[in-house]
Amino acid sequence: MSWAPKRFWSDVTVRPEGAGFAVLLDGRPVRTPAKTPLILPSEALAREIAAEWQAQEREVRPDLMPATRRANSAFDKVTPQFDAVVGEVAKYGATDLLCYRAEGPAELVRRQQVWDEVLRWAATRLHAPLIVTAGVIPCAQPPESLQRLREQVAGCTPFQLVALHDLVAMSGSLLLGLAVAHGHLTGAEAFALSRLDETFQAEVWGHDEDAAEATELRLKSFLEAERFFYCVGDNLAQ
Repeated sequence: MSWAPKRFWSDVTVRPEGAGFAVLLDGRPVRTPAKTPLILPSEALAREIAAEWQAQEREVRPDLMPATRRANSAFDKVTPQFDAVVGEVAKYGATDLLCYRAEGPAELVRRQQVWDEVLRWAATRLHAPLIVTAGVIPCAQPPESLQRLREQVAGCTPFQLVALHDLVAMSGSLLLGLAVAHGHLTGAEAFALSRLDETFQAEVWGHDEDAAEATELRLKSFLEAERFFYCVGDNLAQ
């Protein structure tokens, strides 16, 4: 039987703290696992995290506190290794999901054409055109485009970068993650585009209950990352 910390507080409040906002449990500020004071960049994010702490019942369930977990990561993991995380996220641009198209069947080839709109947006809005290829053989992308995409990632705050990391890793596409971050796509739209191949295969071969359940969990986490990003503050377009 695993041990879980017990709820020890009655009240959860939010108060301004310096340039940010703190979450307090019975007047005591919440800290990260590394003991860093959890000072949030926006009141919206502080209230989101406060609601998670308030919702805990007898035991503390970190798995039910996605905003708290991401905020902890922003302080304890991303901030001390910011450049490395930027590199990890930016590298998806070199092998972006949207650039690799099926050679068949014809219906899947047709459906993947909806990805072209996101590629056009990236070329126009981000000045980062990418090359599309058929099959899975790696295709070299224009270095200047990859550099512009990296600059987009590097322009995030640590809190935004935590969310963008999840949006990109779960979708397999830097362009889809940035499209959500810029407000060009909703999280639900981006997730559906990232799952286009899997959706087609399920239609052809039949739906698997376990796979469908796993997809729902991934969608939930994807939308939580989107919500976290927008709770931090303005999107990247502003």
